[in-house]
Amino acid sequence: MQFVQNLSAPAGRFLISLIFITSGFSKITNFAGTQAYMESAGVPGILLPLVIAVELLGGLAVVFGWHTRVAAFLLAGFSLVSAVLFHANFGDQMQTIMFMKNLGLAGGFLMIVALGAGPYSLDNRQGG
Repeated sequence: MQFVQNLSAPAGRFLISLIFITSGFSKITNFAGTQAYMESAGVPGILLPLVIAVELLGGLAVVFGWHTRVAAFLLAGFSLVSAVLFHANFGDQMQTIMFMKNLGLAGGFLMIVALGAGPYSLDNRQGG
């Protein structure tokens, strides 16, 4: 059972972070479109580089288990804020699903905050 638990932490970190890493890269390749979308929702487009940095760097930090609790806490907050700003149209079923997805992501990240990165992480490396 210990073997399964030890492998679950890095697999879980990878899977929960993948959406942010791919989204960050997507925002880079469609910078103008993403900026326009943000502005249409009342969010200043000037914040897009910060959004990209949070998604990419935070996602990679969680994947590699580096300052994992801090990165997971930031991504949990990011998920909640983006749910409220972009997915709070509960009259639209797809937006409701996206809202709930963000809540689930925030919950998963808060579990990482509570439990840490696990044994296979930079936070818990052995030696020097």
